Amino acid sequence: MNAVLLGLILGGIFGAAARAGRFCLLRGMKGAMGQGDLAPLRAFALALAVAICATQALAWQGLTDLSATLPMRGAASWPGMFAGGAIFGLGMVLANACGARSVVLAAGGNMRSVLVLMALGLSAQASMTGVLAPLRGWFQSLGQARPATTLPDLLAGMGQGPALALSVGLPALLLAAFALPLLRQNRLDAACAAVIGLVVAAGWWATFATDDPFDPRILTSISFVGPVGDGLLWLMLSTGRALSFGIAVVAGTALGALAAALLMRDLRLEGFGSGAQMQRALAGGVLMGFGGVLALGCSIGQGLSGVSTLSLASLVAFSGILAGIAVALVLFRNRTS
Repeated sequence: MNAVLLGLILGGIFGAAARAGRFCLLRGMKGAMGQGDLAPLRAFALALAVAICATQALAWQGLTDLSATLPMRGAASWPGMFAGGAIFGLGMVLANACGARSVVLAAGGNMRSVLVLMALGLSAQASMTGVLAPLRGWFQSLGQARPATTLPDLLAGMGQGPALALSVGLPALLLAAFALPLLRQNRLDAACAAVIGLVVAAGWWATFATDDPFDPRILTSISFVGPVGDGLLWLMLSTGRALSFGIAVVAGTALGALAAALLMRDLRLEGFGSGAQMQRALAGGVLMGFGGVLALGCSIGQGLSGVSTLSLASLVAFSGILAGIAVALVLFRNRTS
């Protein structure tokens, strides 16, 4: 099995489902803040419930190793993770889309999203190895680094059965109950959300199944900040650089979203309405790139993929993303579009 091919396939499914179902956490948070309806948030909850159940089932069957996943990589500064998530959430509101949604929109002809992705990719690379790396390091030095652990580990004293029931079953049931009205009102969006949850779990299986036992690597699933930055670098310096699962997921997402846009006859060019809108897009992309690297993921990479592992660090990062979105929606009410 080839990791790049699997990444393209999973990315294609993700992109098509995200385009057809208009999957977007920001739209859902706007609904929760009284600026829209709750359907998009219910779709995200359903995707998360499916991702948690499917990922934990794969781990239970030995088809992936959650201890080797990115959210479980060593110790993490929880204040830094929360701050990174909050910065990413602020960038989402300014850009009016996250990294994944920007890929989906760009594939359908949205030139604003192309600019957001360029800014996000450059900022991500600068944060990983460039001029923003010292600032990232300072944030990561805040607070005491916490060892990687999960909800089941936290509840292990109760016994394996009760720990799994509380850490897996209870959150999944609560998320599914919240999503239930979507299943009754919009089956297409619900189906697309469920597919996205399954794709997240499949990502953990794909990187596990294609791992080299003689050169083991950190396992990843669907994520967009680091891979968008890596993809931008690969486009400029492809000679001698191998494609990765993450880059393939981004490319597959764009192709899948393009196919969905063509089938739905929804392909059209869109530009900026004003200079202020362009400035917000640039600022949002830069903030998402820096915040996403600091938080080790985005609204998909941590909010779905990370949380599906039940990593406490991912829960902290995702909480930061939600908090950043909520605060920014209040601060910038009626100023973004």
